[in-house]
Formats: sequence, structure tokens, C-alpha cells
Amino acid sequence: MKLYHLKRIQFLPIAIEHAWEFFSSPNNLSKITPERMNFKILYVSGGGTAYAGQIIKYKVNVLRGIRVNWITEITHVNKPFHFIDNQRFGPYSFWHHQHMFKEVPGGVELIDEVNYALPLGVLGRLAHWIFVRGEVNSIFDHRYNVLEKHFSIK
Repeated sequence: MKLYHLKRIQFLPIAIEHAWEFFSSPNNLSKITPERMNFKILYVSGGGTAYAGQIIKYKVNVLRGIRVNWITEITHVNKPFHFIDNQRFGPYSFWHHQHMFKEVPGGVELIDEVNYALPLGVLGRLAHWIFVRGEVNSIFDHRYNVLEKHFSIK
């Protein structure tokens, strides 16, 4: 299995508690996901704030015309510093996403670190090279831009 890695760091001019409140709520996922993915939450266990063991089920377009169910579990929570979600069922053979928040002068540093793998062996590697790598990067570029606007100092 080939493991891929993405890491993004972003400064936001907000308190760590504000960052935690926003990012630990599954309801805010649709705000930071590109519209083309038609992201829809179908189920969230236990309410609106991330906790270890929480299950989130959603439906998402992975390619034009291809819509899949994706189920994640929040596996680790250390409020307000980090939480981890892992795909349990979905388009990847492995997906591990760490959301980390670090207090810095003037705000918070948001660190997203994702490790993922694709199914189908050589075909999965080819798909990664042709479009998946670009798509994953595009999703996190979109997040970055939305967050810049959402949390900009007015």
C-alpha cells in the first residue's frame, strides 16, 4: 500500500477556543468543502461537538457523477489542541486526518496533516498521479481560502 501525505499550516487571527468551536463542529464541514463535491451530512452521533468515538456519515461527489458514502470516526480529542478523524468506510483504503491548533502571537496556527492511501494497487497509484493528488490539494486550497475570508479581521 502506497501512503500519501499532505500537510497544511494556516494562521488565523482568532483565539484557540474560537478555532476549536468552529472546527470541532461537524456542521461546519460543508462551509469549508468545495461546492462541486455536493457535501451532505446524513448522520452525526452524539450531537454537535467532536468527541472520541463520534461517527459522522456523509455523502460526497468524488468525481463528476460519482457520489459515495463516507463514514468517519473521531478517534482522538484533546480539546482545544487537536482531534483526529479516520475514515471507516469510503473512497480511500486509508484516511487519517489530524487537526491541530497551536496558540501563537495574534491568533492560532491551524495544522492539517493527512495520511491517505488508495485502493486498487497500481491503478490507485495511477489515479493518484492523474487526478487524486490534485483533487486533495484543491480541497485544502479551497479550505484555506474560505477560512481566510471567514476569519479575516473586519
